[in-house]
Amino acid sequence: MFKITPNPPEADIDTDDVSPYESTNPKKLNTAADRALDYYLKPVIPKDTQRKPSTIYFVGPDTDHETLLVNACETLASASVMLSDFAGQLNGTQRHTLLGIQHSVMLGELAVNRMLDNVDPHG
Repeated sequence: MFKITPNPPEADIDTDDVSPYESTNPKKLNTAADRALDYYLKPVIPKDTQRKPSTIYFVGPDTDHETLLVNACETLASASVMLSDFAGQLNGTQRHTLLGIQHSVMLGELAVNRMLDNVDPHG
């Protein structure tokens, strides 16, 4: 029987025993992987680009400390009440979780109140 293609040449090295990763430098692989990830996951932001805050919710830079503290205190108090009311409608672990969050908000409110007292002790 006639064979159309010749036999492949004999290799000096048994290619089954050699891993393709043994001949490659692991540092180069790591660097290439980092470059690929950075290309897709890290946006390029020029260093001279100024930060432009969103104007949807904007607090003016000239707003005084007392006004900011009063607003923060009222916001935290409102959040605490909403969480407490919502926790009243839940049972079990969900209720405990929500009350824990409400407790954290209440502690933040207390800290802001103390800071407000320090800013205006006679108010």
